[in-house]
Amino acid sequence: MKIFRPCFLIILVIVIAGCNGFNRNHDYPEGSIAYPSRAVTQRASSYDPDWENGNDDNRIIQPGQSLEVANLSGPGQITHIWFTAHGAERGYPRSVILRIYWDGQEEPAVEAPLGDFFAAGHGMQVDVTSSLVATSSHGRAYNCYWPMPFRKSARITISNDSEKDPVKLYWYIEWEKRKIPRDVPCFHARYRQEYPVHPGEDYLIADIEGKGHYVGTVLSVRASQPEWFGEGDDRFYIDGDSIPTLHGTGTEDYFNDAWGYRVLNRPYYGISIWEGMNTGSRITTYRWHVTDPIFFDRSLRFAIEHKGITFDSENKNTGYGDGRPDLYSSVAFWYQLGAAKATGEIPPVAERVVPFQLIQAEETLDVDLLPHTDLHESIAYTNGKGVEFKPVRTGECLSIPFEIPKQGNYLVFIRIWPDAHQGIYEFRMDGQSYYKGEELFRDYHFATDIKLGNDHRLEQGTHHIEVVYHGTSDPRAKGNLFIDAIVIEPV
Repeated sequence: MKIFRPCFLIILVIVIAGCNGFNRNHDYPEGSIAYPSRAVTQRASSYDPDWENGNDDNRIIQPGQSLEVANLSGPGQITHIWFTAHGAERGYPRSVILRIYWDGQEEPAVEAPLGDFFAAGHGMQVDVTSSLVATSSHGRAYNCYWPMPFRKSARITISNDSEKDPVKLYWYIEWEKRKIPRDVPCFHARYRQEYPVHPGEDYLIADIEGKGHYVGTVLSVRASQPEWFGEGDDRFYIDGDSIPTLHGTGTEDYFNDAWGYRVLNRPYYGISIWEGMNTGSRITTYRWHVTDPIFFDRSLRFAIEHKGITFDSENKNTGYGDGRPDLYSSVAFWYQLGAAKATGEIPPVAERVVPFQLIQAEETLDVDLLPHTDLHESIAYTNGKGVEFKPVRTGECLSIPFEIPKQGNYLVFIRIWPDAHQGIYEFRMDGQSYYKGEELFRDYHFATDIKLGNDHRLEQGTHHIEVVYHGTSDPRAKGNLFIDAIVIEPV
């Protein structure tokens, strides 16, 4: 027993010392979710100033106005950004601009349309699931997880470039007060576009001067011709190389897919928008270089060919070439030390969107003379009001006339306000059915476009969209349909 007690005490001392050493040497990895590196947690949000009694947690950004949503005093790091926004204007995520400024710099390090930054191009609202950005609620909740360190300050603004419609915005900016080493680079993201791309030249995505690493790409394309657009190779020129330092094998290959596209979401790559290989089709793809960043010491130039199947003036297939007049837009993501070089102002909103004509339903229909229709007012409509179709029996039809000012090829959309009151509807244009059999039940209350087929050759004059009611599978549904407008886009 006399021998056992000292041995027991020695073992106990060794165990305690080992435990203390474990903590002292951080063998349990600091920075893990269970043992994060300590910092002072901070938040900037749009909560109601009357926080004890109010629920007015948003801010209204009027047309042409900008709003500062955060002005943070460093050093620190932004860890998460959340927005939700609503605007009645069609395609408003392309009209709203996100800008972020580091350390008092006058040039924004981040400048991109809200939707494009979150990997949803063309002003469309779709769900995106990736490791760095994500959207939900049918593309109306925006989340960003790019780490964004800064030394002195961080300023975030949202601008509404719309000419007529306000935008309602909610936000959270989650960040930490912590020391940032001098050699840690800052986050950057820049938008650019070519409408259309230049024949014979690669489409430029990034032109960077400085030291850093490239981490991601969002590319959006609106096809101006049918068939496959994306045969072009990706080409990275590092530190002044005159031939590509990194040379790829095709557009879908760079975005980690193969043999064309289909809608999919992965942690590091995805196709958030894919409307097929037709004239006027919209595509958005993303790729994050999380495990394979592209390092540069002095400069980086990143471009991609716009090679695909081309057509002549008589619409005959002429094989693969770089003469397709498609519309390209993109966001480049990277980290670098110091300020990025100026790239010029972002194009005005009129140049960022494809021209379209929006024909309001309440202006083309005389609801006083039509059975089972009413005028309905709501901020969700692009004109503040629309038509409510209230059929009482299966097979009832509402015919909506619209004018085509000039013979040509067009995309046609019916813009509706889906909610829990609706049933099964069929949409016809000039007697041809293009959409049928889906229950128009949604869990959101905002206007949305339903595309009627692909591009159409339409004669000048009056055309009609027929809205046909086919009942409802939900006994709670009233079967009413809220119609905002007809939208036509030339292609």
